[in-house]
Amino acid sequence: MTVALLAVLLIPAVGAGVLALFPARLDRTARLVGTIFAAVTLIPIAVLPFGRDDGWSVLSAHPLAVLPWVDLDVAWVPALHLNFHLGVDGVSYPLVVLTGLLTVLCCAYTMWRVPTGGSGRTLVALLLVLEVGILGTFLALDLILFFLFFEVVLLPMYAVIAGWGGEDKRRAARKFVLYTLFGSVLLLLGVITVTAAAGTGDLVQLTGSTELSRGTQYAAFALFAIAFAVKAPLWPLHTWLPDAHTQAPTVGSVILAGVLLKMGTYGLIRIGVGVTPLGAEWAAPLLGILAAAAILAGALICLRQTELKRLIAYSSVGHMGFVLLGIATLSATGLQAALLGNVAHGLITGLLFFLAGTIKDRAHTGELAELGGLRETAPRLAGLLGFAAIASLGLPGLAGFWGEAFAVVAAVQRGGGLWLTLAVLAAIGGALTAAYFLRLLRKVTHGPAVAVAEPYAITRTEWLAWSPLVLLTLAVGVAPSLVLAATSFPVRALTEALR
Repeated sequence: MTVALLAVLLIPAVGAGVLALFPARLDRTARLVGTIFAAVTLIPIAVLPFGRDDGWSVLSAHPLAVLPWVDLDVAWVPALHLNFHLGVDGVSYPLVVLTGLLTVLCCAYTMWRVPTGGSGRTLVALLLVLEVGILGTFLALDLILFFLFFEVVLLPMYAVIAGWGGEDKRRAARKFVLYTLFGSVLLLLGVITVTAAAGTGDLVQLTGSTELSRGTQYAAFALFAIAFAVKAPLWPLHTWLPDAHTQAPTVGSVILAGVLLKMGTYGLIRIGVGVTPLGAEWAAPLLGILAAAAILAGALICLRQTELKRLIAYSSVGHMGFVLLGIATLSATGLQAALLGNVAHGLITGLLFFLAGTIKDRAHTGELAELGGLRETAPRLAGLLGFAAIASLGLPGLAGFWGEAFAVVAAVQRGGGLWLTLAVLAAIGGALTAAYFLRLLRKVTHGPAVAVAEPYAITRTEWLAWSPLVLLTLAVGVAPSLVLAATSFPVRALTEALR
């Protein structure tokens, strides 16, 4: 199974290298080959759970640190005590699957429509490099290795936005880089603080251990929290996100919203809570307040938006607020809600950006006032947009419901005046979420039909790219255990360290 773990990273990396060798005249063939590499990556991802030990072994030296299902730990730079340590467990595996799935769908989408600005094969190669960085972040079990994979994502995403984005793409790309570099500096300082104090960067050993002093944990958690807040992004460090989403090509927006943002919230759970639990307890009330502020601010800003992709981008601020609220409760219910919210947001918002990109490509505008009457000109597309919108607003029975509802439940269970107040504010934010998505549907799908530059008929490639997201949104909504079945033990290990 260690071979499968390594193959998860090697296959897309090799695929990106192969695409670099293709001549420009074979652009479409290169895109097809890249899509095949992305699809083949799903094979080792699918077999990883079969390496799971039913005993879910626990390290005797650190009784709260759970061994991953599959573990690859080899010396990398012995002089610096740096190991190439990869592993997967119930916390990371759903995000690994989500990353593999969205990369395949985005690569397949380029077979039908390549954004203007550059070659299709280069875009697909960049998507594969992004996949390597994101998957590596979710699989890394060493702090320094985590940081390195975390940084791999920076330049490819900059290139995707700056190369294939909209009219203001370069400014949006620069803003993305500046914010991300700021977060990266803080993350590096946090990594150095922990590894210097503990003498190791191994996450299996550090999770639940008592090797770090209270002061070290406070300082490290503060650095980690700000760094991951930038990546998520969490209010008030979110201002790069709307510009990046508005200017990015469709596939860039899908990857950005679907999985890249999850690197921040995943890092907060895996490293912030796991490695520095005392710091997490210390900062929990402030995190909860910021989460409630993000939920309300995101919803109120969305009510004022007049551009389709920008509205969906700001909605992510509110949804990530619910994820942060679940994390801030530091309870098993809250962490489960955050993990489920991460996956649900990736599925639903990925679908929303696919739909928004299609509408914008055909109408050559994203202004809500100029997109009326979609149910008349394209009833199937209007139906899919309605489905994605009501899933995102948290309708029971669809994936978006569980994470948001149980983040509020976790806050109520936490008890006390502060947490009850935050739960009420979050619930109000949920109602506002319904308001702005219903406003979106009223403006886009209803009203007099407007003329479009291209026919709205959905192509086979688009159905291929969207159908898995629709089906999984339904499946996770009906059976959230698809995501949570393997998370109970690692989540319990994390919360035990807080007692």
